[in-house]
Amino acid sequence: MAEAFFPELFKSFFIAMGVLLGGSLLGGLASFAMGQPLFIEMRRLSDFLRIWAIIAAIGGTFDTVYSFEKGFLNGETKELFKQFLWILSALGGANTAAMIITWLTQEHMPS
Repeated sequence: MAEAFFPELFKSFFIAMGVLLGGSLLGGLASFAMGQPLFIEMRRLSDFLRIWAIIAAIGGTFDTVYSFEKGFLNGETKELFKQFLWILSALGGANTAAMIITWLTQEHMPS
Protein backbone atom coordinates (compact mmCIF):
# COMPACT_ATOMS: atom_id res chain seq x y z
CA MET A 1 0.00 0.00 0.00
CA ALA A 2 1.53 3.28 -1.12
CA GLU A 3 1.71 6.13 1.33
CA ALA A 4 0.55 9.63 0.45
CA PHE A 5 3.02 11.98 -1.20
CA PHE A 6 3.48 14.64 1.48
CA PRO A 7 4.13 12.23 4.38
CA GLU A 8 6.77 10.57 2.21
CA LEU A 9 8.28 13.98 1.49
CA PHE A 10 8.58 14.78 5.21
CA LYS A 11 9.94 11.32 5.97
CA SER A 12 12.60 11.81 3.32
CA PHE A 13 13.68 15.09 4.91
CA PHE A 14 13.90 13.72 8.43
CA ILE A 15 15.50 10.40 7.46
CA ALA A 16 18.36 12.25 5.74
CA MET A 17 18.65 14.58 8.71
CA GLY A 18 18.66 11.69 11.20
CA VAL A 19 21.23 9.64 9.31
CA LEU A 20 23.62 12.57 9.12
CA LEU A 21 23.14 13.75 12.71
CA GLY A 22 23.27 10.26 14.20
CA GLY A 23 26.21 9.12 12.13
CA SER A 24 28.23 12.24 12.86
CA LEU A 25 27.50 12.28 16.59
CA LEU A 26 28.11 8.58 17.18
CA GLY A 27 31.12 8.49 14.88
CA GLY A 28 32.54 11.52 16.67
CA LEU A 29 32.10 9.81 20.03
CA ALA A 30 33.84 6.70 18.69
CA SER A 31 36.77 8.75 17.42
CA PHE A 32 36.96 10.56 20.78
CA ALA A 33 37.17 7.17 22.51
CA MET A 34 40.14 6.39 20.25
CA GLY A 35 41.93 9.60 21.19
CA GLN A 36 41.11 11.77 18.17
CA PRO A 37 39.59 15.27 18.36
CA LEU A 38 35.81 15.03 18.74
CA PHE A 39 34.60 18.12 16.90
CA ILE A 40 36.96 17.86 13.95
CA GLU A 41 35.93 14.24 13.37
CA MET A 42 32.25 15.09 13.68
CA ARG A 43 32.62 17.73 11.00
CA ARG A 44 34.64 15.43 8.76
CA LEU A 45 32.08 12.66 9.14
CA SER A 46 29.20 15.00 8.35
CA ASP A 47 30.88 15.89 5.05
CA PHE A 48 31.51 12.22 4.27
CA LEU A 49 28.05 10.94 5.24
CA ARG A 50 26.03 13.55 3.35
CA ILE A 51 25.62 11.52 0.14
CA TRP A 52 24.78 8.35 2.10
CA ALA A 53 22.09 10.19 4.05
CA ILE A 54 20.49 11.31 0.79
CA ILE A 55 20.61 7.79 -0.66
CA ALA A 56 19.13 6.31 2.52
CA ALA A 57 16.33 8.89 2.52
CA ILE A 58 15.21 8.23 -1.04
CA GLY A 59 15.26 4.47 -0.48
CA GLY A 60 18.13 3.52 -2.73
CA THR A 61 19.04 4.69 -6.18
CA PHE A 62 17.46 2.00 -8.36
CA ASP A 63 13.85 2.96 -7.61
CA THR A 64 14.61 6.58 -8.33
CA VAL A 65 16.37 5.76 -11.60
CA TYR A 66 13.44 3.55 -12.64
CA SER A 67 10.97 6.34 -11.84
CA PHE A 68 13.02 8.83 -13.85
CA GLU A 69 13.11 6.38 -16.75
CA LYS A 70 9.35 5.89 -16.54
CA GLY A 71 8.84 9.65 -16.43
CA PHE A 72 11.00 10.32 -19.48
CA LEU A 73 10.08 7.39 -21.69
CA ASN A 74 6.38 7.13 -20.88
CA GLY A 75 5.76 10.84 -20.59
CA GLU A 76 4.69 10.66 -16.94
CA THR A 77 5.85 14.08 -15.85
CA LYS A 78 3.94 13.86 -12.56
CA GLU A 79 6.10 10.92 -11.42
CA LEU A 80 9.25 12.72 -12.58
CA PHE A 81 8.29 15.81 -10.60
CA LYS A 82 7.58 13.71 -7.48
CA GLN A 83 11.00 12.08 -7.65
CA PHE A 84 12.64 15.47 -8.07
CA LEU A 85 10.83 16.76 -4.97
CA TRP A 86 11.84 13.67 -2.95
CA ILE A 87 15.48 14.17 -3.86
CA LEU A 88 15.23 17.87 -3.10
CA SER A 89 13.67 17.08 0.29
CA ALA A 90 16.48 14.65 1.12
CA LEU A 91 19.06 17.25 0.07
CA GLY A 92 17.39 19.76 2.35
CA GLY A 93 17.44 17.37 5.31
CA ALA A 94 21.09 16.54 4.80
CA ASN A 95 22.01 20.21 4.43
CA THR A 96 20.06 21.14 7.58
CA ALA A 97 21.86 18.44 9.56
CA ALA A 98 25.24 19.57 8.21
CA MET A 99 24.46 23.13 9.28
CA ILE A 100 23.53 21.89 12.77
CA ILE A 101 26.80 19.96 13.01
CA THR A 102 28.73 23.04 11.87
CA TRP A 103 26.89 25.12 14.44
CA LEU A 104 27.56 22.59 17.20
CA THR A 105 31.24 22.15 16.42
CA GLN A 106 31.99 25.74 15.34
CA GLU A 107 34.48 24.26 12.90
CA HIS A 108 35.16 26.23 9.74
CA MET A 109 37.62 23.93 8.04
CA PRO A 110 38.42 24.37 4.36
CA SER A 111 37.01 21.51 2.29
